Amino acid sequence: MDLSGRHILITGGGSGIGAALADRFAKENPRGITVVDLVGADETAARVGGLALDADVSKESEVVRVIAEATRHYGPVDVYFSNAGIPRPLGGAEVSDDGWQRHWDTHVMSHVWATRALLPGMISRGSGYLVNTASAAGLLMSPGASPYTVTKHAAVALAESFAVMYSHTGIRFSCLCPGLVETPLVSDVDNEATGRAIRMTSQPMDPATVADIAVRGLIEERFLIMTHGKETSSAAQLRASDPETYVSAMQDLWRTAQASS
Repeated sequence: MDLSGRHILITGGGSGIGAALADRFAKENPRGITVVDLVGADETAARVGGLALDADVSKESEVVRVIAEATRHYGPVDVYFSNAGIPRPLGGAEVSDDGWQRHWDTHVMSHVWATRALLPGMISRGSGYLVNTASAAGLLMSPGASPYTVTKHAAVALAESFAVMYSHTGIRFSCLCPGLVETPLVSDVDNEATGRAIRMTSQPMDPATVADIAVRGLIEERFLIMTHGKETSSAAQLRASDPETYVSAMQDLWRTAQASS
């Protein structure tokens, strides 16, 4: 996809990968960049000469609102990068229903609501691109973060489903699955066993490098965009071909992460 002259909307754009995406997209001569976040959207938008919108995309009404406001400002959204994410609450079965729901709405339903709002117009115009940020945890797992892992798996499955169901429309879908990236989301769990486990399994990458990989993936219209391709693919292959060994290795990793401090 040629990004020149396009209106690009990025959720979770106030920091981390989202802010780096805005910086990288600005180099592609877009028509406009809309930056959406609860914190930091103003700073990112000012840096790229874009529109800042404060919103909580875990609510459908907010997703619909920002799309409408962005459309009034720059015209129809051509690329919607659904990047917002949350790390907490961590845990497993003990996490409250409300905690699970926050992950579900942020990591899954926000993509559904954006697609529901944008797809008809994109189809009528004959072009459009919908991208969601999942995680390497959506292809593997993140020990100690069950709601995060489960909803990121769902985000990958959702993108796959839409890419197949709507392929005849010409609308493109991609799913970004980063490994360890030095962002506020990761630093928020560094003092937890979950954070230690993440750092034991992946080499850190800076957000600017991730953004460059993501934008190149969009230009090439690749469905699955991985930042840590070899390590993610190797682990995924082990998980698929020898699940007993994979689960045993993850159990050992989790015990080590819990014992470390």
